[in-house]
Amino acid sequence: MTLENVLDTIAAVCMITGALLSLAAGVALLRFPDLMSRMHAATKPQVLGLLLMLTGCAIRIGALVDITTMVLIAIFQLATAPVAAHMVGRAVYRDGHTRKDLLIVDELAPDADKFTEVSPDQSRQTPGAPR
Repeated sequence: MTLENVLDTIAAVCMITGALLSLAAGVALLRFPDLMSRMHAATKPQVLGLLLMLTGCAIRIGALVDITTMVLIAIFQLATAPVAAHMVGRAVYRDGHTRKDLLIVDELAPDADKFTEVSPDQSRQTPGAPR
């Protein structure tokens, strides 16, 4: 086997594994019962699947300009997916749309009384202004 055949095999394995992980993430988005579970499926296997796909493409293409673009895509995905999932999870928890029966540990429960709704009149007031 030549080096080119070995690299093609590694690239194919990375791309097929990445595609299967992305497919599993898509199926999980449809099948999981609540938003917290779906959010987990939308971030972890999807990001790993994308990284494997990018790795396979980078190995196969090999051009420095293309690899640089793929690295930027990977960095952007790694920076935005966890932050977005965290923000969505906090918003869903604050709105009370979580299924408590599916939570094993609810670490936010002691602080849940701090998540009070703000009326539109209160949101317009400046801090320290008389009410």
